[in-house]
Amino acid sequence: MSVCPTAPTTREGVRAVIQCAMDIEAGPFLDALGPDARTTAIGQVLRHRQTFTTGTLDGSTVLVVVSGIGLANAASATARALMMVDPDVVIAAGTTGGLAPDVEVGDVVVGTSTTYNDADATAFGYVRGQIPRMPVDHRSPELAVLKAENLSRHVSQRVRVGQVVSGDSFVTAANVGSMRAEFPQALATDMETAALAQVCFGEGVGWVSVRAVSDLCGPRADQDFHMDSTRAARFSYEAVRAYLSI
Repeated sequence: MSVCPTAPTTREGVRAVIQCAMDIEAGPFLDALGPDARTTAIGQVLRHRQTFTTGTLDGSTVLVVVSGIGLANAASATARALMMVDPDVVIAAGTTGGLAPDVEVGDVVVGTSTTYNDADATAFGYVRGQIPRMPVDHRSPELAVLKAENLSRHVSQRVRVGQVVSGDSFVTAANVGSMRAEFPQALATDMETAALAQVCFGEGVGWVSVRAVSDLCGPRADQDFHMDSTRAARFSYEAVRAYLSI
């Protein structure tokens, strides 16, 4: 079978693709875009629609994406975004669930490695969380890691840098123990980042996740376990802006 190369296309260069699952997470970014912002919607309103808004944020052109919740929505939105623009980095933004016992509500978790928390092909010799024929995990480029490690100097929230895991099932108090046992290094969990990162891996594009913890999957007795999503989304927005300025 012969494989035809993809026809070259001209894509607009942008500073970043900033991808959120929900409107409430994308809201602060969309409000901050300059008057030149323009939106493309793909899909049907009564079924599922994704939006792609290009505009100016702090003097740089960005594409803000609202994907919808879940792995399939995240992957399709990232793929569509990378057909539209040529970004320096793809950023997963918004809210996340705190997984590590010492993560607190309001923390900004910067994911620089990610895997799937419900993928299990260990019967065929793969590592738990690894998709067959894909890397054991997906990792951000070195520059993204260095910027992440400097982010705490630029935001008021506590910043944690490390692994996040993703799946289409919620992690709750009922299953948080097994999740921590399987992924002892994971700081947080969501339903999009690993899929976004896998698409970026295929396209050779750098990625990073910059999300604020809105809920704790298994809080200690002395911990607050929930924060208003609007406030958490604002923390992510502020952290993403700071990250892009470093």
